[in-house]
Amino acid sequence: MLKRPGRQESISDKIYRFRGTLLVVSIPLVLITFVLYMMPSSSNYESAGDYALVNRKISPDKKSGGSYAVIFDAGSSGSRVHVFHFDHKLDLVHIGKDLELFEQLKPGLSAYAKNPKHAAESLISLLDKAESVVPRELRSKTPVRVGATAGLRSLEGDASDKILQAVRDLLKHRSTLKSDADAVTVLDGTQEGAFQWVTINYLLGNLGKDYSKTVGVVDLGGGSVQMAYAISESDAAMAPKVKDGDDQYVKEMFLRGRKYYLYVHSYLRYGLLAARAEILKATGDAENPCILSGYDGSYNYGGKSLKASSSGASLNECKSVALKALKVNESLCTHMKCTFGGIWNGGGGDGQKNLFVASFFFDRAAEAGFADPNKPVAIVQPSHFEEAAKQACQTKLKNAKSTYPRVEEGNLPYLCMDLVYQYTLLVDGFGIYPWQEITLVKKVKYEDALVEAAWPLGSAIEAVSAI
Repeated sequence: MLKRPGRQESISDKIYRFRGTLLVVSIPLVLITFVLYMMPSSSNYESAGDYALVNRKISPDKKSGGSYAVIFDAGSSGSRVHVFHFDHKLDLVHIGKDLELFEQLKPGLSAYAKNPKHAAESLISLLDKAESVVPRELRSKTPVRVGATAGLRSLEGDASDKILQAVRDLLKHRSTLKSDADAVTVLDGTQEGAFQWVTINYLLGNLGKDYSKTVGVVDLGGGSVQMAYAISESDAAMAPKVKDGDDQYVKEMFLRGRKYYLYVHSYLRYGLLAARAEILKATGDAENPCILSGYDGSYNYGGKSLKASSSGASLNECKSVALKALKVNESLCTHMKCTFGGIWNGGGGDGQKNLFVASFFFDRAAEAGFADPNKPVAIVQPSHFEEAAKQACQTKLKNAKSTYPRVEEGNLPYLCMDLVYQYTLLVDGFGIYPWQEITLVKKVKYEDALVEAAWPLGSAIEAVSAI
């Protein structure tokens, strides 16, 4: 006998039977729906967030604003302003299409030696452009610095001080940027060396890491050469005391959450152009073995004219004269370790193992043919300078232009001298092993751009780090 099927349960019966379960589930759903309804649409946040992630270096987050720094490089030939923008991680943010706002004008401050007010007013157009890219709400927090270099150093009397004071007054009364009491100054070589160390290590992504992960920097300018590298706290404590008025050997810097002890020293009169004068002085009026054969003339530097002539250059003889000019063989060292001229060498260590050398080192290497002038860096050895010098010293002046087409006419007679000096400076002066790899640097790659390895960025980073 077949079983009679029961009545089919309706939807209302099912709802009634499971009414308890439905009640438990529906209450949270209703609450969630209510909360979502009351919140603003999230689409705007999503699009802004995606834009900030994809274009972080092109259009920074307007809410955070980041940090800005305005740095004036007041050089002898002109005045330049750099504006840098950093995010909250201290990464560079694009200002427009570039990694910085850069503007310049001529002449420099030193051209207004007799009119300090006009000197300061010459910076107004640069100041206005700098302020225009800094958001109004951040200007009072944005540090501005003016670093004057060789031009103001050379002025007589109190002309330099009067110009600096006029610039301070201009910033105080006309600018809304943050200007500290020591923000306008004449930079010394030690400051330039320290800031360049900061610049290169920042661009390489080394700041914030242990000092042993940083690179050392040697910057060969015209009048002086700077060496800077990070040392341990124990080595810093052993730094010799210096005479009153002399620069300290160690500069303490707090960068990206880490304290660094930076050995830095500027060797005045040992830049490439100044060293030529020292090498010529070492032989007096006699022929100089560092001058290319066939040259008979004079060399002007620092307002003095020195005899420069040779009937034949000699690599070994030129080395001896360069060593004498460097004062390497003189017993001037009163410390455990010295470079030359009785200067403490910082103790060496991990911070010096990886060296980046800049300015005239790169230029002469490119002109001599062992560095590609079209690339921002080149890996070489100090011995390459000696090898290049050997060839240069054997070259007669009449053949030099065709052999070295990249060298400017006025530098040709001194090519043997320059290359010998650079080798001697690195090996005998700074104690670098002849076959140690070093990096010649003109620019450093950062994200999608090449950035000059120059001091203003380092100054900006220190200024922002101190906020």
